[in-house]
Amino acid sequence: MIQRVQMLRTRAIQILLLGVVAGFLNGCVRFGHSPDPSWIEGVSREYPPDQYLLGVGQAESRPAAAERAYAAVAKIFKAQINAQSRDWESYMVLENRGKASAERRVTLDQLTSVSTDKVLENVRIMDTWFEARSGQHYAMAGMDRAQAATAVLERIAELDGTVETQLKESRQTQDKLARVRNLRRAVKNLVVREVYNADLRVIRTTGRGLDPAYRVGELTAELEQLLTSSLVIGVEVAGDQTEAVRRAVIEGLVREGLPVTARRVGSEAAPGGVDSGKVTELLVKGRVRLWDVDVPDPQFKYVRWCSDFVIVDIGTQRMVGAVSRGGREGHLTAGEAVAKALRVMQQELTSDLARTLAGYVYGDMDPPASVPPAACPRVGGQAG
Repeated sequence: MIQRVQMLRTRAIQILLLGVVAGFLNGCVRFGHSPDPSWIEGVSREYPPDQYLLGVGQAESRPAAAERAYAAVAKIFKAQINAQSRDWESYMVLENRGKASAERRVTLDQLTSVSTDKVLENVRIMDTWFEARSGQHYAMAGMDRAQAATAVLERIAELDGTVETQLKESRQTQDKLARVRNLRRAVKNLVVREVYNADLRVIRTTGRGLDPAYRVGELTAELEQLLTSSLVIGVEVAGDQTEAVRRAVIEGLVREGLPVTARRVGSEAAPGGVDSGKVTELLVKGRVRLWDVDVPDPQFKYVRWCSDFVIVDIGTQRMVGAVSRGGREGHLTAGEAVAKALRVMQQELTSDLARTLAGYVYGDMDPPASVPPAACPRVGGQAG
């Protein structure tokens, strides 16, 4: 009996000891547990906001979390540039001549990446953390505001010097195209400078940038005026539907802001008219064709169209650009097929001509070494 009591007492003591040890271990785990770091919410005592710009990323892997942290910082800058972009509207219109509306957004995205990629060179991953409960990785990307501001200010100073040089060259030369090209480059660099200035406003806790010596809108207006006063573009069309095509090309190029005249090359301008005293500098000339296509389709009639155009510098008689396009359109009747083919041709031809003209005038596109392959077949030939 006594032995049995001792055994029970020993077992009770063992159970008690096991409970104490388990409780102690549990306490160690609890006391040793690391709480969620404060920077997960975007606030860090080690990296105060007046000295650092922070971004936090969360993902199922550490590399993905780090990538999202970088993206969080970049998003802050992109938002500022988007807010600023309305001040550059005149430049955006100028830069996108001849482009379809779907392409026009690309210009702003390019501007954003110009500075953001450079600014993000100053960003690094400051800390990471893994939350075991959810299996999520966290990363904090940070930028030292003082270091980043110094780098951006240096870039702004470089661009200010470039803009001054280009404006000086534009206003001193007598060459019309050189004036246009240097002024346009100055406007473009000024816009890039203003993108960096938008970044500077984000980096500085005061939100203040560095005022430019020139305004984008003012220089763009000066460039538009220079284009209008210095260059006149004429249009000549031969072949089918010549008047309709010529009118469409003129209207399309004017709509894109290019200085096109409706008067025939070689004819006198009306006294006191818009073109009075101006000489045609560039000539857009070409041939268009539309013809029926025999396609075994019981419902639709088809018309094929083609256009071959060149852009000639009248002073030197040098070809400075060329556009060749062709296509086929179908509709319920032959008349409707012709109308559709004519409409599509006008749209595509005008867009290509505007892009080619702007590329040459602004110096972005070199004159072709030779005439590109013709879109139109030889007279008398038929294409399916």
